[in-house]
Amino acid sequence: MRDVPIEATIPPTAITQGRPAVLGSRHMVSSSHYLATLAGLRMFPRGGSAIDAGIAGGIALNVLERHLTDFGGVAPIMLFLPGMREPETIDGVGRWPAGRDLETHRARYGDDMPIGVARSVTPAAPDAWLTALARYGRLSLGDVLAPSIELCDGFPVYPRLAWAIERLRERIERWPTSAAVFLPGGRAPAVGELLVQRELGDLFRRLVAIESAHGSRGRAAGIMAARDAIYRGDIAEEIARFMGDEGGAVTAEDLAEQRVTIGPPVRTSYRGIEVYACGPWSQGPLVPMTLNLLEGYDVASMGPSSREYLHHYLEAMKLACADREGFFGDPEHVDVPIVGLMSKEYADARRALIRDARAWPELPPPGEPWRFEGRTGPPGFVPRPLSGVGAADTSYICAMDAEGNAFSATPSDPGLGAPLVRGLGMIVSTRGAQLWTTPGHPSAVAPRKRPRLTPNPALLMRDGRALMPFGCPGEDAQCQAMVQVVCNIIDFGMNTQEAIEHPRAISHSFPWSFHPHAYEPGLVRIEARVPEAVRDALSALGHRVEVLPDFTPATAGVCAIRRLESGVLEGGADPRRESYAIGW
Repeated sequence: MRDVPIEATIPPTAITQGRPAVLGSRHMVSSSHYLATLAGLRMFPRGGSAIDAGIAGGIALNVLERHLTDFGGVAPIMLFLPGMREPETIDGVGRWPAGRDLETHRARYGDDMPIGVARSVTPAAPDAWLTALARYGRLSLGDVLAPSIELCDGFPVYPRLAWAIERLRERIERWPTSAAVFLPGGRAPAVGELLVQRELGDLFRRLVAIESAHGSRGRAAGIMAARDAIYRGDIAEEIARFMGDEGGAVTAEDLAEQRVTIGPPVRTSYRGIEVYACGPWSQGPLVPMTLNLLEGYDVASMGPSSREYLHHYLEAMKLACADREGFFGDPEHVDVPIVGLMSKEYADARRALIRDARAWPELPPPGEPWRFEGRTGPPGFVPRPLSGVGAADTSYICAMDAEGNAFSATPSDPGLGAPLVRGLGMIVSTRGAQLWTTPGHPSAVAPRKRPRLTPNPALLMRDGRALMPFGCPGEDAQCQAMVQVVCNIIDFGMNTQEAIEHPRAISHSFPWSFHPHAYEPGLVRIEARVPEAVRDALSALGHRVEVLPDFTPATAGVCAIRRLESGVLEGGADPRRESYAIGW
């Protein structure tokens, strides 16, 4: 018998990336922490849908990723249920205190936005989670909070959380309510030790008891009774009292007026796929705007991680970000020409500013989108370069099921960024740091104004069905990573996990959304897995290239679930974080 080479007996490689793309036929959850993914997955045997799973896992992230998100923070949500004409968004972002305008703030703090309660807005995450559960879920609040209550009783500290608490130890020590939780025994917890959050767990138990007391009025009524306790009841009184003691401006009246806004997303199409994003109260429109610009090129022929693709992508993102700074803000306070900004004709006009052989050394000028919606308007704001340090990060979760339900949410606001409210174990959202103290900026401070959020969950649709919920943590890298993943899947034919793992380039050639809004013209940071020859070629075009380590959290942490042609769900999760996708 002739010898057969050993290579011929080895089956073809099944996994072409670091992790497999997870496949399931019934349901799938992907999030930025593995225990939150499991928390969401536990909802399906209880009779829940992807909506219940997403909410349960999202609240679990508020417990697990305290350096990145908080139950008293923000939680923008996008969801779709079969029968809907299009997805809906729940803004999940609070409002600047009614009693403090820009002049008053500047008189007290100048151009600063100090760490702590000085940057607080009304907490909106509880409003978003509970409103979504009451309107679209199937399970009780008790069902959905059960995993988080268990986690509050103690979960193992993981390396990035341990590092964050130790790095911010001196800050935390100044806040006794926070130090009692995050510095037990006067020190930061070590990896593998249990972090116990007794007061947050007690808050969750209070909410479940309120739901139970009002359960005779129906499932939704019980959930909303718990929600109302946070904004109009005894919990609201505790929050307002604590804010007064700490010198914060959020009042009982601000809490009582808090209501999430539910509405349609913005949309475009990219090579026949519908792309839905959050509105200009967030940076969400950057995703469809950048894709509109890239649609004018044969991206597939350029190849992934090529000089041609990365250059055109980076220049398209600069153009979109010039318009973000020029026009994006709370549409209830600012006239945003969103119809013009989203139009294909506007993208055609703006694309002419992309030069094949030369990078813009800074932001290009903002465009004139007004005429593309048949009217006139003021010119866009033009920022100036500033130095500074980036702010804290975010988290993410998505879920899908075989029925066609889809959920996408980006909870945020680090629980280490402000003192925990006495007795409640949560902060009051510090998202005011994304407002500007610069007069004339479309996202400048104003009473009851929503900050322009970086968190922005998104959803792809095709033929009236949810195709892919996706999003990520990563501050201003979020939309950049999201666009690159979409191109990796649609243009380059990658599976979901491969698309997520592929090396990324992140531009810093526009103001960072967090105070002090650092802006480093021309700078792009690229993971080292992009070939050196490509990095050198980008430098020759005028990009100021800095090299990042492989798989760094600095390039965001995308999670996504894609419905394949067969109906099977394909989950992906970013190895740059503690992310995991799990399905059945």
